[in-house]
Amino acid sequence: MKAAVHTRYGPPDVVCVKDVPKPVCKAGTILIKVHTTTVNRTDCGFRSAEYFISRFWSGLFKPKHQILGCEFAGVVESVAPDVTSFKAGQRVFGYNDQQFGGHAEYTLQSEKGIIAEIPEGVDFIQAAAIAEGAHYALGMLRAANVHSGQQVMVYGATGAIGSAAVQLLKYFGATVTAFANKMNISLIASLGADRVFDYEKTDIKNLNENFDFVFDAVGKLSFTQCRPLLKSRGIYISTELGKYGDNVWRGMISPFYKGKKVLFPLPSFSRYDIELLAALVSEGKFKPVIDRTYKLNEIREAYVYVETGQKTGNVVIEV
Repeated sequence: MKAAVHTRYGPPDVVCVKDVPKPVCKAGTILIKVHTTTVNRTDCGFRSAEYFISRFWSGLFKPKHQILGCEFAGVVESVAPDVTSFKAGQRVFGYNDQQFGGHAEYTLQSEKGIIAEIPEGVDFIQAAAIAEGAHYALGMLRAANVHSGQQVMVYGATGAIGSAAVQLLKYFGATVTAFANKMNISLIASLGADRVFDYEKTDIKNLNENFDFVFDAVGKLSFTQCRPLLKSRGIYISTELGKYGDNVWRGMISPFYKGKKVLFPLPSFSRYDIELLAALVSEGKFKPVIDRTYKLNEIREAYVYVETGQKTGNVVIEV
């Protein structure tokens, strides 16, 4: 089968598409014929190992898992004899940031993995992009204990995480103020944001109001910048570590004091979560935003584009 493989860490050039052995079902697994996958921040981070700490999971000197692709959508090709949750022919989508495997024509996944049936009426391109951005957003919102009636600001609302956060915040009943580039103001408004500002024209310092939660979905702001915008017990969360790991150590000491806080929750994802996202998609309450698609043999170009930081929503690979 064809697969995008990387045997060392580095820029997009370290990835090449080549023939590798097709996986074979073993106990407790399902073999999925991949129709679509994505290139996202998670894949980029594990490929480049720019944050050295990631190597403690991915391999200290070289990648343990050479086929990336944490998101995938396709059709169950076969199942092991002991598998009861899935059957051949089912359309499924899933997420795996432990062993990855989506950047290939076939991926072998555990029956107990984070996999769900694709909702009726949802195509493979949409299905592949449901999980990655939304699961990060969902974890951040839960950590901040977002609930109905709260005022929330999302900075960087056009990425996979930000665009998912806007929709999930509306699901939880929050009032959303979003910042986006001028080209996507109408898009973010259509996702449910109550107000959308052009980040190039509106400085956050000029917002004459306070928020229960400020979510920096692109890691461009600091707690110092956002602190004046927070209510007395407001929460700030960023998707990035911050300068000198500022967000990490502030998050570690936050439980020991009252008032405005920085949280740095570790991402988690479960079968319940992916089934929740599938239900929201089915009900029309969440729709992953698709920027563009590439073919598997164009995956280097996809990586390059994602790393410009200019994508809107998700970049999908048609396998």
